[in-house]
Amino acid sequence: MAAEVLGAYIVSRAFVRGETMANIVKRSKRGGGVVPAVASAIIPGLGQLFNGDSDKAIGVFTVSVVAGLGFWGGIPLVGGVAGVVALGTWLYGIGNGYSGRRG
Repeated sequence: MAAEVLGAYIVSRAFVRGETMANIVKRSKRGGGVVPAVASAIIPGLGQLFNGDSDKAIGVFTVSVVAGLGFWGGIPLVGGVAGVVALGTWLYGIGNGYSGRRG
């Protein structure tokens, strides 16, 4: 229920003031870094984009995609290494999305 209220609040502010969603989420006091962390869990790099780190967002997304493709299409040894890299990058994206707002 609280998440729905916060979501409606963010969307209404964006519509009325013409602000971007990234600026609203970045300045929002409620929810801490949970929104960027969840966004990064769904799409790697999206949390960094919410936090205003576009270069880092592109890097996290690119490494996740390339390593993920290497995992699914690679030979056994390369696929395993690529899977570890993809998992590590995904976890890094979530952690950085959460803590990126504070630093």
